[in-house]
Amino acid sequence: MNTPSMSTVRKIHLSIPEQELDDLRRRLDNTRWPESETVTDWSQGVPLARMRALVAQWASAYDWRRCEAMLNRFGLYATQIDGLLIHFLHVRSEQAQALPLLLTHGWPGSIIEFHKVIEPLLSGANGQIAFHLVVPCLPGYGFSQKPAGPGWSVERIAQAWITLMGRLGYERYVAQGGDWGAAVTIAMGKLAPAGLVGIHLNMPLVIPRTSERGEPNTEEQAALRALELYNQDEAAYARVQATRPQTLGYALVDSPVGQAAWIYEKFYRWSDCNGDPDSLFSRDALLDNIMLYWLTGTGGSSARLYWESFRKAFAPTVLELPVGCSIFPKEIIPASRRWADKFYHNIIHWNHLDRGGHFAAFEQPTLFVQELRNCFSRLTGA
Repeated sequence: MNTPSMSTVRKIHLSIPEQELDDLRRRLDNTRWPESETVTDWSQGVPLARMRALVAQWASAYDWRRCEAMLNRFGLYATQIDGLLIHFLHVRSEQAQALPLLLTHGWPGSIIEFHKVIEPLLSGANGQIAFHLVVPCLPGYGFSQKPAGPGWSVERIAQAWITLMGRLGYERYVAQGGDWGAAVTIAMGKLAPAGLVGIHLNMPLVIPRTSERGEPNTEEQAALRALELYNQDEAAYARVQATRPQTLGYALVDSPVGQAAWIYEKFYRWSDCNGDPDSLFSRDALLDNIMLYWLTGTGGSSARLYWESFRKAFAPTVLELPVGCSIFPKEIIPASRRWADKFYHNIIHWNHLDRGGHFAAFEQPTLFVQELRNCFSRLTGA
């Protein structure tokens, strides 16, 4: 490992001004609530009673300083890459031979998605593989700077991450992602920099173009049904973010309840929660994630990634480097191994899990950690 230049990478002590937290509480107290939904489920969006309960916790019991202390304890850093100030967690294992691992989040997630897996991944107890961790905020997400002009596509982010790993002195590393993190990680794999020796995905992007699908088997029929359901009933958020992110941003950046509802509904729809996100995620954990959008005013800038890349980022890509895939049962669109073999020519790990959804590290941290170990130990001999 080369020593990074401390003139280009600096440690950040996160300390949100108290007046910003006071402003949040005032906005929550002055919320103008809509009427209740006309159904008894989530089919029209977040039920009013659920939203009121989340906001009551946020306004009266939630402690941002606890989350802030956790991020400071992990270690938050910043460096300028391609004209943009990128913030990231950098947590090194005590194991000298630990493998550097880059973890990339998606939307509506953040670096908070990984908070339960950081300490387990650092440990190399009982001969298991240990990792040094680099967990960046996507451009326009969390604490990373918002792009001031167009062009910050998935491919440009992938190149920035390659620069970041080199700047930190990592000559040999692996990468992991789901959602936008999967798209960025796949783009890194396509670029195939010398230091990247393998990737892991919990959302493989392998659905072929219609003309290339052939006769779908049972697994592929299920994937196509899920894709049809997504397009009919789930994709409105993506179409708005991909076409009018600026218009949406006025609402999300001005209203904490609006921002929270925009995110909360996806944790209901996309997680393996049996219809009750509060049974799987603590409200504090959900609010930690929501705060990384609210405090930084990134409702619009995070949506802009859809404007930049949604139309092409989720198409299948041929990869030659080692790829591992973990298939969680409640992923939005399940992946077919036969389709994966068409595009990923060196699959070193493929496993179907019995529980978990789109937010794998957040939902099932123990399973997620074991999947990464099982995958990347094939590259190390551990």
